[in-house]
Parts: sequence; C-alpha cells; structure tokens
Amino acid sequence: MPDPSRISTPSAGLARLSARLDQFAGRLENRLIRAVPRDVMEVPSEEPIVSFTFDDVPASALEAGAAILEANGARGTYYIAAGLEGRIEPGRTLIDRAGCRELAARGHELGCHSFAHHDLRHVDGTTLAEDLARNGDYLDTIDPRPSRRNFAYPYNSGSLGKRALLARTFRSCRAGGEGINRGPTDPAFLQAVEIRQPQQHVLGLARWIDALVADPGWLIFFTHDVSPQPTAHGCTPPSFHLLVAYALARGCQVLTVDAALDRMGLREGRP
Repeated sequence: MPDPSRISTPSAGLARLSARLDQFAGRLENRLIRAVPRDVMEVPSEEPIVSFTFDDVPASALEAGAAILEANGARGTYYIAAGLEGRIEPGRTLIDRAGCRELAARGHELGCHSFAHHDLRHVDGTTLAEDLARNGDYLDTIDPRPSRRNFAYPYNSGSLGKRALLARTFRSCRAGGEGINRGPTDPAFLQAVEIRQPQQHVLGLARWIDALVADPGWLIFFTHDVSPQPTAHGCTPPSFHLLVAYALARGCQVLTVDAALDRMGLREGRP
C-alpha cells in the first residue's frame, strides 16, 4: 500500500508549480532590471573594495560575525527587518533591539531589509512605503542618522514598479546576482555574492576575491547566520573568517556599504 505521506495531492502539486513559476518570473524581472538601469554610478577601478553584509540578521551574525570582522579591523553592514525581531526559527534566533543597538555602538552599519520581509513584487506601492517607513522608525530609535540608509531586497527579489520609490528612499539597494560591481553600476540594484556552506563552496568563493584583485571594483558578500551548525543560508565562523582574512591579505579595502559609497564618491542629492 502506498505511503500516504508520499502521495502528492493535486493541490500540493499546483502549489509547487505556482512557486516555481513565481521564482522564474522573479528571475526574469531581476534580469530586466539589470538590463535597464534606472540610475548609474561609476565604480572606480583603482582599488579592490569588499563589503561583508548580513540579511535578516540572526543573533549569530552579531555574536560571531561581528567579532570576526572586528578582530580583523573591519566592520560590516547588517540589513535589519524589524518585523523579525527576536523570532526563534529552526536553527537560528533573529537579532533583537538590544543586539541592533550593540552593533551600532561597535561601529557596524544598520541597513534596511523592510519591516515585514515580503517579496516586493507581491505588495503594492502604498503598503511598501508604509512598511519601509515603519522599519525606518525602528532603526532611527536605535541608530539615528541624517542621511539615507542602504537597503537589501528580501529574497534578493527586485521590482520594476517599486524602483522609483526605493531610489528616493535609500542611498543604495543590494540584490544578489553573483557578480562584482564594476564600471557603470545601478546603485539601486547592486550585485552580491552569497556565502553559504558546504565548506567546498566557501573555499571556492576565494576566486571572487582573486578576480576582484585582478580587475578592481566592488565585491559585496552576503550571508545570514554565522554558526557552527549553520542553516542553508549561513556559514561557519571558520568559513567567514577565512574570507575576511583572505580579502585583507590580498590587499582589499574592507568597508561597510555606506563607507564604500563614500570612498567611491557617491554623494547624497543624486537624482
């Protein structure tokens, strides 16, 4: 007799198909955004710049990730989604307000990851504007700043229809894309490379640093938790330390996203 747990119902099959189609549509939209930039900044080619960033921000990204960066004289950018504050999930606990305050006090950058952490393609403009303002208010109570913050797309998923709102609200917006930012670059859709296990994958990421040194630009890494037993979207402390130390050993400038934009000359007030 068939195992009932292995029987796929029509509704389950339709749900999986719908999810795949949505992922495919998201990839197409991201490609279109990259192909038709809204704004362009010039990434200088004089020196290799690396930024280490964290999404959602599990508590381990503070406890282990920040400590590793600081031990190497560097700081990171932490994209906070306040709606996830303190949430306990399988394999990780999300950072709370006290953790955010500690990050800021230790010189790390707090960026925005939206409040509710929804795929931006699936919320309307008014809802998104309210969500971003709510997250901004949360961050301002912890780390007030006069200029615009930087943003990372939840799920690395962009939205053509929300580009104008995001460009007005944030200094830069980071996606995924597995690439180095070089030459003419849209600051509202920066490319980044994911750090995740297994170890063999992490070791392979050193090639991105080698490529950056050979042809300078701006390499942004992103991950989530930094834990001895990481989730599928995180890495171990030795893996993270390896990449930070290697970037510095190869002569890269390791900067927060905000500091990198300053160094590259992207000033506030751009259209």
